[in-house]
Amino acid sequence: MNHIKNLILDMDGVLWHGDTAVPGLSPFFHTLRQRGINFVLATNNASKTPTQYVAKLAGFGVSVTSEQILTSAIATADYLQEEYAAGTAVYVLGGDGLHQAIRERGFRILSVADVMEVGERAAVTAVGLWREATYADFAAAAICINHGARFIGSNPDVSLPSEYGPLPGAGSFLALLTAATGVQPTVIGKPGIIMFQEALKRLGSTPADTAMVGDRLSTDIAGGKTAGLPTILLLSGISTREELVQAHAPQPDYVLTDIMELGARLRD
Repeated sequence: MNHIKNLILDMDGVLWHGDTAVPGLSPFFHTLRQRGINFVLATNNASKTPTQYVAKLAGFGVSVTSEQILTSAIATADYLQEEYAAGTAVYVLGGDGLHQAIRERGFRILSVADVMEVGERAAVTAVGLWREATYADFAAAAICINHGARFIGSNPDVSLPSEYGPLPGAGSFLALLTAATGVQPTVIGKPGIIMFQEALKRLGSTPADTAMVGDRLSTDIAGGKTAGLPTILLLSGISTREELVQAHAPQPDYVLTDIMELGARLRD
């Protein structure tokens, strides 16, 4: 691993499970700084803002900046900014992260009341993980999609790691709306190339000296390989060693137990 000078790190399942840090979290970041290894934290989770992630990591004793946080919400909002004019009506089914990123780029966000009571219709329906979502939120999203709104998904993760085991993720929300409308979404997050390109831009690095570290074969590893990056699968989250032997499973360059083992390898 001597050639690795930069890391793109997933968060859920790599740095924590829910609100519980993985063992060795703070020492791992100490190792990165000691070895002069730059990093971007790139997550498919669109529910939180960069500021909220900075605060979460601070609670675990790890100091990072907002510029080191890249979420699928940010990638989704950037994509919409390239495709639509400011002021375009967007219905957002998602948490603070997705709402803030889309609002900051000048879009007009419709509420459930706007859709179901006033009768307004969005040009785009953007969907991400939102733990507080209600039936009315899904109903308004379906109404907009059925009336022609473009269906955009922040990421395809059907589950996310937690202290209780895998829980429904944004991909499950997308599946529900696809079942209700018959429309397939355009998905922005990993394994799509957009997030990897932005991470490399922020690092000022190239694929040759940058590795993707994640816990999910279908997104972190598959996307990293498509982007031309060395890939490191950690077995601390969703994907298991058994999945590696499946016929079409993306094969990472390294398979390690967790960030403690990764930190040890980087020190060596």
